[in-house]
Amino acid sequence: MTVLRGLREAFVLFVIAVLVVAVAAALWVAVAGGDFANRLGIALIVVGALSGVTGDLTLSRIGMLDARSAFGVAPEREEAGGARVLTGVGIFLFVGLPLILVGVLLTT
Repeated sequence: MTVLRGLREAFVLFVIAVLVVAVAAALWVAVAGGDFANRLGIALIVVGALSGVTGDLTLSRIGMLDARSAFGVAPEREEAGGARVLTGVGIFLFVGLPLILVGVLLTT
């Protein structure tokens, strides 16, 4: 059951990302002109890479390592928070990587 919830969460995140990127690419084409599919592919690659890197709180955890060690607090563990099922690795594998692959297919 958890696997289905995780896949459903990944699918929703993927669809939302594609819709937002499609609107941004349409605005980019409207302002600067050019081919929509090529611009959509570039935007999907960028958003996929960003979501793969920042899909969880890894960057904020890295920034807090010094403060946590100074106060003697253990590092945070990789867990999904709240109602989330996917961790950072799941967001990278099931959202970021497919966005990048679709973007590469659109630009070639």
